[in-house]
Amino acid sequence: MGPLLTKQTQTQLHHALQIRLSRLECSLDLGKTSSVIEIRQQGWVWQDQLFPYLDKCKDRTIYYWADGQFQPVARFTTSLIKLVPTEWGPPTFEIDGIKMLPTAHVSPYADAQRKVELIQPHGKVILDTCGGLGYFAAWCLQGQARQVLSYEKNVEVIWLRSLNPWSPSANAVLTLTHADITEQITTLASASVDAILHDPPRFGIAGELYSQVFYSELARVLMRQGKLFHYTGTPNKLTSGRDVPQEVATRLRKTGFTTEFYGDGILATKL
Repeated sequence: MGPLLTKQTQTQLHHALQIRLSRLECSLDLGKTSSVIEIRQQGWVWQDQLFPYLDKCKDRTIYYWADGQFQPVARFTTSLIKLVPTEWGPPTFEIDGIKMLPTAHVSPYADAQRKVELIQPHGKVILDTCGGLGYFAAWCLQGQARQVLSYEKNVEVIWLRSLNPWSPSANAVLTLTHADITEQITTLASASVDAILHDPPRFGIAGELYSQVFYSELARVLMRQGKLFHYTGTPNKLTSGRDVPQEVATRLRKTGFTTEFYGDGILATKL
């Protein structure tokens, strides 16, 4: 993977040039590791390759090296999707300006760890319904899950994931399938998974992932006493006109789960 630049990194590079440093230690992979690079007037050198200084570097944008230049990690097809830096290091991502992971008070990576710990992944087969950047899957791997079945509908999100050093790669334990989980879940055997992580986009974007029909499928594939963590967010009831977490809890209970509210989601157990 080539170097990744943010405005913070570019500021460090320009400052090093201005004060005539010959070497600079900084991160070129969004805080995952540190690298020592050589500072030259005509550019900076990393892994024996010369890279140019950026004239302009936008806030809330990550740049990657492709076709001999730095380009934003963003694509526009039916919507604008982009990888967005955070003060924590691990990035979040946005679709049409909507932030898809919490970052206001905690790293999205650390937030994923806290939620994965709720389902105790060790030795379990886990269904990761909406893979996103793979932070849930990464912590399942670290928690020694037996198998992680991850699905992601949006091919552009999978592309973002391929450029994100904090996203895990598929391996013998983790499978990443480009598919709509609402369709693929019908192909999974009953009682075939030990736990489920469900991190859907907000209700207004993907209402089918909050439906009674889909929850019935989640209950079908989950073993008895298996745990489900369902991210709901904390939408403002005054502006949205509805209590989404409460609606989710009610539907889950109708499907055979016990539920408890946990932060910005619901921890459910199949009876």
